[in-house]
Amino acid sequence: MTKESIQIIASDGSRSGQKVLRLSGPLNIHTIFDFQNAIRAEESSALVVDFSGVPYIDSAGLGAVVGAFVSAQRAHRKLAFAGMNERVKALLSMTHVRQLFKSYATVEEAETAIAPAN
Repeated sequence: MTKESIQIIASDGSRSGQKVLRLSGPLNIHTIFDFQNAIRAEESSALVVDFSGVPYIDSAGLGAVVGAFVSAQRAHRKLAFAGMNERVKALLSMTHVRQLFKSYATVEEAETAIAPAN
């Protein structure tokens, strides 16, 4: 049995002070620690997590997403999720987690949504 992995690439967002984490691979019990470490390492005031490369998440991944959201709320940081496929959105809806936060179709929409008001 091969161990699954996730690739996480951090980059500057299109707006000042924003960062984007692009995920590629499943977010599950085998990969949540890398995800949690990447979230903790980001110190930007606004973070977009791009799920467009995530085929699925399991219950551990779901917990990690909720944990990231709660941590951002406590730290008064803006956090947005983008590019979630229908399979991931279905899990979030089925578990009533989707109502906690808004997800956006694209990274650009998420960046606009969490941009500071001028």
